[in-house]
Amino acid sequence: MRQIFLLIVLFVVGQWLVKALRRHDAHSAPRTGTGGARRGAANANGAARATGAPQLAEPMIRCVECGVHAPKGDSVIVAGQAFCSAAHAQRHGARPTGRDAR
Repeated sequence: MRQIFLLIVLFVVGQWLVKALRRHDAHSAPRTGTGGARRGAANANGAARATGAPQLAEPMIRCVECGVHAPKGDSVIVAGQAFCSAAHAQRHGARPTGRDAR
């Protein structure tokens, strides 16, 4: 009976210790800046690093030529249409349109 009681006490103390360590890690991570790769990343003006706010993901656009989704910062915009690369923009511009397409 004494051994069972000892095992129960050790289990409860172990669970309490694990929760205390997790709480400590959660509270110390934002202050030190070691809470992950995205937390410490800064945007162009450094606002994310100063405020500790998480950085939002960059919007994705769909290429008119091939349909692949690419980050908006890496895309090429021609005549109001978005392309994943300059080569696809040129290929789309070289395509005949209207009556020439027949």
